Amino acid sequence: MKFIVDFANLEQIKELYDYYPVDGVTTNPSILAKERKNPYEVLNKIREFIGTDADLHVQVVSLNAESMIQEAHRIQKELGTKTYVKVPVSREGLKAIKALAAEGVSITATAIYTQMQAYLAGKAGALYAAPYVNRIDNLGADGVKVAKEIHDIFKKNNLKTEVLAASFKNSQQVLELAKYGIGASTISPDVIEGLIRLDSVNCAVAAFRKDFESLCGEGKSMLDC
Repeated sequence: MKFIVDFANLEQIKELYDYYPVDGVTTNPSILAKERKNPYEVLNKIREFIGTDADLHVQVVSLNAESMIQEAHRIQKELGTKTYVKVPVSREGLKAIKALAAEGVSITATAIYTQMQAYLAGKAGALYAAPYVNRIDNLGADGVKVAKEIHDIFKKNNLKTEVLAASFKNSQQVLELAKYGIGASTISPDVIEGLIRLDSVNCAVAAFRKDFESLCGEGKSMLDC
């Protein structure tokens, strides 16, 4: 499972890259709006930092297929052809996905709440489909189950599309999908930090250090004992 950051603040992205095995960055219009800067200014700096080969996902905002296609062309012109263009799976979105996929544009189908949305996006040529796990939960369904079923649908129908699960509330949701072997998850910084926030680990490390210092002296380590 690819491990992707769902955020647009460059400084926080850099910090997460320092500590975690990150494969790329996803953004959406709401995330970009929080930066209060021109979207391409933000996105170009992210692309420069993560490199040309890392995954970067950028969403169109138009409501009709023709304008979505034009946006996709601009996004890839600005950020490189390896950038995934996120297209919502509406009726117009499916039309845009079909046309762009035929051109060879890498598409991430987004705003997915149902298995059939994902299936149709895969059939239209999307390389990723992004079910909104926690938002599906909030509608009274099971977001993790939906993401797993989408994964199975792709495999059983011989589609090349992979699941890019999004909208997580907690680490358990991420764990369940990692165990299942889905293609990727994109996770907000607060949920990422929660993946290893365990008091038991801190207590164990503190006990190890205390025992070592009792042997070798306060402040000593394996460098200078």
